[in-house]
Amino acid sequence: MDKTYLPMPQWLINKICLAKQKKDPLTHRFIHDNLAKYRLNTVCRGAWCPNRGSCYSRGTATFMILGNVCTRNCAFCAVSHGKPGEADREEPARLKEAVKVLGLKHVVVNSVTRDDLPDGGADLFAKVIEALHALPSPPAVEVLTPDFGGSLSSLETVLGVNPEVFSHNIETIPRLYSAVRPGASYRRSLGLLAEAVQKARAGTLVKTGFMLGLGEEKQEVADLIRELGDAGVAMLTIGQYLSPSLRHYPVKRYVTEEEFEEWAALARKMGFKSVDAGPLVRSSYRAGDCYREVLDSGAALAVD
Repeated sequence: MDKTYLPMPQWLINKICLAKQKKDPLTHRFIHDNLAKYRLNTVCRGAWCPNRGSCYSRGTATFMILGNVCTRNCAFCAVSHGKPGEADREEPARLKEAVKVLGLKHVVVNSVTRDDLPDGGADLFAKVIEALHALPSPPAVEVLTPDFGGSLSSLETVLGVNPEVFSHNIETIPRLYSAVRPGASYRRSLGLLAEAVQKARAGTLVKTGFMLGLGEEKQEVADLIRELGDAGVAMLTIGQYLSPSLRHYPVKRYVTEEEFEEWAALARKMGFKSVDAGPLVRSSYRAGDCYREVLDSGAALAVD
């Protein structure tokens, strides 16, 4: 793998610095303190997200369940990898209380990949969804799951408790999987999304996201968007890959905002109900806004 590292353009440095600012320090501290109080992990910290300051200041965070150690070692990811500890069965209750205190209206829950668990952690995802839906004023729940090793029974466990959004990130084009996502499979991830579309009950939207700047060609990006659209995915995010460190996969190019707009326009033309594309877009960034965009468009069906 070519380890040449490109210098980040100044315009992107400026955007990242702006995103990291604590626009509302009191709200930022409130979020931070309660995450610590309830002993909850977030992908905001675990994956070194550049939007953490902005999101915390807006009163939002993405919860990461099933610990903070991943059984896989994707070349783009900052989350620690190795042998995880036991799954914490009290986590759904703590997360429920935190969401209640924080007053969140849209909750995004993701996890590390847990290939060591027979169901990949699907049962804990389901218990989190059930716990949040039991709140007096239940939020919309968006789950961003691993591929569960392709297990359809695990997928059905999660879909069976009716999350408002089921998300699984495709991450990149097929050609780059062996270098970027060792241990994963493009066809397995695409198949999981297609199955989710077929098995989801009315009221559940299916979402995915991928990164640019990993070495993909433009035709490969267009083909990826087309395949995701053909699978029936409703919501799409496209962001710039930013290498977490010199040990990780290097950035091959920095994509202009104009190109992101072109991909967003293509995706909308292909029928996606919500598309968020830009240099700092991440799968859970502005997730509530994207969900409401679909609801406002009338594209989502009523829950059974």
